[in-house]
Amino acid sequence: MDIDCLPFKETGYFSNLICDYIEADTIIKRLYNKYPDYAGFKDQLEEKGASFPLENRAILKKALLNQYKGFSASDLTLAHINSLKDSSTFTIVTGHQLNLFTGPLYFLYKIITAINLTEQLKKEFPDNDFVPVYWMATEDHDFDEINYFNFQGKKLQWNKNASGAVGHLETEGLEEVFQIFSNHLGGSKNALELKQLFEKAYLQHSTLTDATRFLANELFGKYGLVIVDGDDTTLKRLLIPFAKKDILEQKAFTKVNQTIDFIDGLGKGYPIQVNPRAINYFYLQKGVRERIIQHGDNYIVNDTAISFSEDELLKELEEHPERFSPNVIARPLYQEVILPNLCYIGGGGEIAYWLELKAAFEAMQVPFPILLLRNSALVISEKQLKKLDRMQLSVKDLFLKQNSLINKKIREISNIEIDFTSQKSLLEKQFKNLYTLAEQTDKSFLGAVKAQEVKQKKGLDHLEKRLLKAQKRKLKDHVIRMTEIQNELFPGQSLQERNLNFSELYLEYGDELVPMLKNALVPLQMEFTIINT
Repeated sequence: MDIDCLPFKETGYFSNLICDYIEADTIIKRLYNKYPDYAGFKDQLEEKGASFPLENRAILKKALLNQYKGFSASDLTLAHINSLKDSSTFTIVTGHQLNLFTGPLYFLYKIITAINLTEQLKKEFPDNDFVPVYWMATEDHDFDEINYFNFQGKKLQWNKNASGAVGHLETEGLEEVFQIFSNHLGGSKNALELKQLFEKAYLQHSTLTDATRFLANELFGKYGLVIVDGDDTTLKRLLIPFAKKDILEQKAFTKVNQTIDFIDGLGKGYPIQVNPRAINYFYLQKGVRERIIQHGDNYIVNDTAISFSEDELLKELEEHPERFSPNVIARPLYQEVILPNLCYIGGGGEIAYWLELKAAFEAMQVPFPILLLRNSALVISEKQLKKLDRMQLSVKDLFLKQNSLINKKIREISNIEIDFTSQKSLLEKQFKNLYTLAEQTDKSFLGAVKAQEVKQKKGLDHLEKRLLKAQKRKLKDHVIRMTEIQNELFPGQSLQERNLNFSELYLEYGDELVPMLKNALVPLQMEFTIINT
């Protein structure tokens, strides 16, 4: 296995905001707390250690042991859970939706980044212990985002009428998905292992939460991964005072809007990832997850007949905290309240919305975690690498948009000169002389000279495009082969990790897949990884 790296900025797939964050651009310094390097982690250890209550650790440990009842946790996972009671233990967290059979490949990259970072930090700070955590987004209600995965160009979808938190959903109906998946897998050893993994996860567990815990535990339990379900009454009790501040004082709403105004004012075109609401909580019951909205002196649950006075709402919060579900703005705070966490690991979109939240954390007097862009990777097989060599394509070429890739390579391999840059340069020199002549004789001719220059340049552009088009036809076979290999490695003209399910790679690499990825991904390197197998 050979490993190459490419700066995120050179891939063309990451926003300017994320690239500027990686490069520690001072213009956005106020959006984050500590930078993801060892100096930053040293400071974060001190800040989080001084603010995280011991009693919260005891509550967390008890809740996690209860969540793992009925599951076969590894010795290392159990050791990690037990170590959370100690003031010297901290977590590294990543989170993800309950996508069917993990969804896109980057699910694995997120968790491996967390695991590898804990191991790196242990070497750097041997007096502390570090626990990798996967936070299951069990309370999300976007079923259409998680009810499928892609396999060999096909979308395998779970068709079900669903409402409310996806973690509550029963797994009935997944037998049909299993049958379709099984029929496409074949009969190899690796295929049989995938069939067993899907069947045990989804056909032998009654809820999507339990199925996802089983699956993640099977893939990563031996590395000590701890899986957290925030949909837990005991843990939600720790959120009560912060939920009150959000609902009654609307602190997050005010502070996040101020941050958005700051980001807009930078004039850099950074996207606004999420917008806060006056109240950043849903009301959660079986089959229902709807926004809480203030309506005059009362609080209503959107699209239901449920309504509370302020006193009734606060009483409900005290007696049933599990019914209050944080949204995308409040959930990060909940995570940091219940975990002794140092760092959140996410994709570009996640890091972008976390960068909106620092002021809200400060208002709630909760330390803002270090933010780390998860590892990203492109896995290239030996067969695919040979194809690239035969076509004289570099891996870096494949990151170009397809039309740009074709135009670049046709120019390189063509036996005639297609690039008219030299002709355009010569033309500009000739017209420079004409401008001088017009200046010296009659300035009214300047406009005519300019018009003629524009016309002739357009003519050269037109000829260049026609010649390029003709060469594409002539070299049609090469164009087809180039686009085929790019489409293999960048399905849907997107990054491999955003489209492929891990099962396609598992068919080829089997149980060596996760160790291979773990050996290749280096969290604090913060570059795109290219894995040549």
